[in-house]
Amino acid sequence: MTTTSVTASSSASTTSQTQASTGRGYSDLGQADFFRLLTVQLQQQDPTNPVDNTDMLAQMAQFSSLSNSTEMADTLKQISSQLDMLNATQSAAAAADAAREAAAAAASDA
Repeated sequence: MTTTSVTASSSASTTSQTQASTGRGYSDLGQADFFRLLTVQLQQQDPTNPVDNTDMLAQMAQFSSLSNSTEMADTLKQISSQLDMLNATQSAAAAADAAREAAAAAASDA
């Protein structure tokens, strides 16, 4: 159990050092920060009772999944903004066409 507390305190210490040096919060941590924490965890573990490979792979899989979800959300935001611009352009073009048709109808009536 002592090993766990050392690992947790080392990880927390590294996280607070990273946050203090970069001025970022937990929500801004990225892949480099994750691997830095993973490296510290590996360095601080008890050699007679190492971290289970399954646990480590699960952490890496969770981070990979989170990273992919974040990238997908960013891509969807870009697509949404492009669709909004396209919609605005089409609305403006439709309004211009309607105004042109109204002007042509008024000119033919006169």
